[in-house]
Amino acid sequence: MALRVYDTRSRTKRELVPLIEGKIGIYACGITPYSPSHIGHARQAVAFDIIVRWIRKSGLEVNYIANFTDIDDKIIAVSSEEGVDFLEVANRNIEDYFEVMDALNVIRADAYPRVTETIPEIIEMIGDLIDKGFAYVANDGVYFEIDTAPEKYGQLTGQTLEMVREGAGGRVDETGSGKRDHRDFALWKSAKSGEPSWDSPWGPGRPGWHIECSAMSLKHLGERFDIHGGGSDLMFPHHEAEIFQSECCLGHEPVVQYWLHNGMINVDGEKMSKSEGNFWTVKDALQQVDPLVLRYTLINAPYRQPVDFNPVMIEDSRLNHGRLLRAYSEGLSLAGSGDWSDNGHLSEAAERLSSGMNDDFNTRVALVEVQTVAKSLRQMIESDSDKSDISAAVGWLAEFAGNVLGILPSDEKALSITATEAAARSEISSVVEALLEERESARQSKNWSRADEIRDELISMGVVVEDGAEGPTWRIE
Repeated sequence: MALRVYDTRSRTKRELVPLIEGKIGIYACGITPYSPSHIGHARQAVAFDIIVRWIRKSGLEVNYIANFTDIDDKIIAVSSEEGVDFLEVANRNIEDYFEVMDALNVIRADAYPRVTETIPEIIEMIGDLIDKGFAYVANDGVYFEIDTAPEKYGQLTGQTLEMVREGAGGRVDETGSGKRDHRDFALWKSAKSGEPSWDSPWGPGRPGWHIECSAMSLKHLGERFDIHGGGSDLMFPHHEAEIFQSECCLGHEPVVQYWLHNGMINVDGEKMSKSEGNFWTVKDALQQVDPLVLRYTLINAPYRQPVDFNPVMIEDSRLNHGRLLRAYSEGLSLAGSGDWSDNGHLSEAAERLSSGMNDDFNTRVALVEVQTVAKSLRQMIESDSDKSDISAAVGWLAEFAGNVLGILPSDEKALSITATEAAARSEISSVVEALLEERESARQSKNWSRADEIRDELISMGVVVEDGAEGPTWRIE
């Protein structure tokens, strides 16, 4: 099955056909580093990490670019409040971004361009837009004139400006007395006293919000490239402004062949925001949950769907990831990682997983197959199956749960988990077995209160009991 992706611009799933055979160029809008990264940033980074991993798994070479908007009103506001240089604010939050994304097993992009490193290209692009009649110089900067290319409006949203202005996050109608029309947007903002600025043909100033990504994507991927993406909140106005700028500047369309947008994060069913008091930085989340469990949570829905960040979903992810990790680590310690390609059941599971991932990167389907193989591996371990079968299942999980989905630790860490759990299990085994015998006697005599007391005691020891047809089994959680 060919890889099909949902293109926001055409509103259809389309087969991914590279502009250059065997190669894919991807640009994903990155963060504005005015504060530590939050779980919405993690959602976007993990979503495009999975996309890049699967395209590479499909045999294509990927050039993946993710930017940093390291000059912005919010960065300036923080630097002014703290009395430090704006780059100090940006740099420390970029460091935070790399730290938490590394913990989430997000593979580094091939390049991370910054706005402050792309000023010459931005100025050149603005100059071209002015020369071609798409932009004008005002007393407070340079603006793109929407009416010069009205047919391009609504390419991603399918709506008119008036229909979406209220939901645009306050970044449509940028302040400035030099606008000819409220719909026009800033390409260059004239310098204000005390703010960072760069020289330009239109006087000192700094780039507007939208022009930066057009300039950076064209610089790193060329005048036509395959995929441009980001969070769904960027469709309007940011990405639609990019379509105006890039296509009008270059004189051809489309510049971007496929537009991909990931869903947002909700917290307990509500949009995450500082004003609602439900805002989570990634470091906040990692104090509550293991990084790979958080990653599991973020891919438990296909990338275009919103993710509801709530205790039930996190606990479900923790339990499912724990089962996967225990099966994998124990199988690895028993038989190592082997070739699975000759195993019919594993080949069928791989086909189902691939079918899901080729249908617009459906990670939910992929996780179902991963858990099915992990359950089968657990059964093989408990029934003392042939080590070659165990090794094949471990190899399958290493490839798909590890390399593709990124939810397994290194083999060294996985083996250390097995050793640690074995030592802990040995230490408390006699106590647990005695309690289980007493619990079974209490259940036989219908002394349910005593059985519940024993269960609670076991839970306090970190022991999870699972009752089956052949009696109870236990593990350390």
